[in-house]
Amino acid sequence: MNPLEAGLSALAAGFVVAIVTTPVGVSGAVFLLPIHLDVLGVPSPAVTPTNLLFNVVATPGALVRHHRTGSLGGPLTSRLLVGTVPGVIVGSVLRVYATPGEAVFRILAACLLGPLGLWLVLRRPRPPAPETTAGPARATITALGFVVGVVGGIYGIGGGSLLGPVLVGLGLPLAAVAPAALASTFVTSVAGVATYGVLSLVSTGPVAPEWAIGILCGVGGLLGGYLGARLQPRVPEKALRILLGLLAVGLAAAYLVAALT
Repeated sequence: MNPLEAGLSALAAGFVVAIVTTPVGVSGAVFLLPIHLDVLGVPSPAVTPTNLLFNVVATPGALVRHHRTGSLGGPLTSRLLVGTVPGVIVGSVLRVYATPGEAVFRILAACLLGPLGLWLVLRRPRPPAPETTAGPARATITALGFVVGVVGGIYGIGGGSLLGPVLVGLGLPLAAVAPAALASTFVTSVAGVATYGVLSLVSTGPVAPEWAIGILCGVGGLLGGYLGARLQPRVPEKALRILLGLLAVGLAAAYLVAALT
């Protein structure tokens, strides 16, 4: 694939993935990584920061909307960032030095895609739970952020799609969780890209992100996410969610077979 074809494919991939995933409330980065790895041919471990770069470019539009409504304030964002930022640094180092092999990485990807796919397929709508005043302890939120940051540093996702359901399940209101998780995704992705940039200076092999592919995917995601949000009331959410879930499970199974054979 020549550079022009790769660039156009990256732009189209980010656009299409964001249109499909935005109405379901799942990060497009989760499904972009297989495209980076198997379609666009981004080498490992550079595929991880390239995926994080997608989040850096694709999420500011939604953050601006939250900022205008005043929903970005509050302590939840800072408590998450205290955990996610060091977590993504640890995860990035582990990705470069502990799991550089493609087979190991595919197993790790399968361990994330499989449960996510099952959750999408089996999830049932629930009536909104009454908001609690207490919520989880600060240490719990920070510890959760650290774990999600490590996963993000290894796999290449900001972690918003992981943080959201867990925090809501712990009793926090969705109105507070959504902007905080998105802000955490953006800052964590910036920290991850920067960490991989530094590691590329002291490591051998393809560690730095593929800048053109990551940026073009992000531009496509920015446009696709806007359109997906506009189309959300008109799309069959349940069918789309099940389709994405089956795709995630299928990718997980294919990765496990490829890694173990």
